[in-house]
Amino acid sequence: MYSRDEAKQLKERFWTSFGQFMTLVPSEEGLKINWINYKTGIKHLFFRMEADNKTARIFIEISHPDEGIRALMYEQFHSYKTVLEGELEEKWIWLPTVDNDFGKSSAQIICTFEERISIFNQNDWPTLISFFKPRIIALDRFWSNAKYAFEIFK
Repeated sequence: MYSRDEAKQLKERFWTSFGQFMTLVPSEEGLKINWINYKTGIKHLFFRMEADNKTARIFIEISHPDEGIRALMYEQFHSYKTVLEGELEEKWIWLPTVDNDFGKSSAQIICTFEERISIFNQNDWPTLISFFKPRIIALDRFWSNAKYAFEIFK
């Protein structure tokens, strides 16, 4: 078992390694991009990647505090579902309402790694990178075309 500091350092090392691995990959628009902290340009709309000692997941999170606006943003994504899943080349799970541990609600479109995997096991890092890389690139490809339909939410 790792101490809190050791766990934090291992996570930081993984994400730094992933960032360095991805630094040579330009965005769909040919620009340098921070893949780990992907900027959608829309407030309360995030592309997130997470990993812990059991699993990994990548997801679109709509966290607007206004439930009605959050629902509209989710519906807008839903209208692009075929295009999104075409870019991803897989179906993701669509969750209109998710409550976190702090009682905050969001909507999520999510893909979870199906097998047990740990960010704390460096032998799992290549598998984690292989999971995250094509999906975040596909999200960027999707977003480079779809973002204009979301400008109303800026």
